[in-house]
Amino acid sequence: MLSSHTLSVSYGPKGARVLGGFSAGFAHRRFTALVGPNGCGKSTFLKTVMGFLKPDSGEVTLDGKPIAGIGRRALARRIAYLPQENFCPDYLSVGELVELGGYARYSLFGGPSDADRKAFLDALATVGLSDMGHLPVNRLSGGQRQRAWIAMVLAQDADIILLDEPVNHLDLRFQYSVLELVRDLTIQRGKTVISVLHDLNLAATFADDVVIMREGRTIADGPTEQTITRENVMAAFDIETDVFARDGRIVCLPEQKRTQQALAS
Repeated sequence: MLSSHTLSVSYGPKGARVLGGFSAGFAHRRFTALVGPNGCGKSTFLKTVMGFLKPDSGEVTLDGKPIAGIGRRALARRIAYLPQENFCPDYLSVGELVELGGYARYSLFGGPSDADRKAFLDALATVGLSDMGHLPVNRLSGGQRQRAWIAMVLAQDADIILLDEPVNHLDLRFQYSVLELVRDLTIQRGKTVISVLHDLNLAATFADDVVIMREGRTIADGPTEQTITRENVMAAFDIETDVFARDGRIVCLPEQKRTQQALAS
């Protein structure tokens, strides 16, 4: 299990506090969505897990051990990370991009083995891009490109996958197809997925668990149907909503008049 224990993190020109005592646990083989207002620390938490930011206090643990004591290469074998924005050279093909995901397992002077290459092909098949390995990544559509990056993450073969807004800038059809793929990783491959999402209804549809954040702290965490409630949404976002079940899923709808009043005040 990956866990955060009263984690506080500051960064930026003035050392602004972004996380302030953030605690949460992320269950094995489940899809957990991190939700909350902009600037509440969702992306900061993922960057801290990866060691890109140092905590002021508190810690992140993996299987009960402080993650700060795990070497970078060893950490890459356990945790894969896909940031919000991804760039690659124009000449890089989809197949070459996916191969980058296996570097943490290579020996110092070696390259991919036959088993690695099979894993790369399996990753492309999983995301539905088997016939596109030869194409430049930058020639793909937005949804295809995001699936290519997820294939690279799969090729890393880590137990835990961190995704920072994986469906940002995608249209509705691709949002659903990418998140269906992500959810299937927990079901079919036994992965633990932690993803930043902005849309509460997408979180309600696809996530097993939800962590709701505000101002660097946990408002609520646990199974989706217990966490996305009218009270918790109000506490995090300052808006009144109707939260109800329909066809076995949670639906969250803002109350329009009260939302407009809140924005005007």
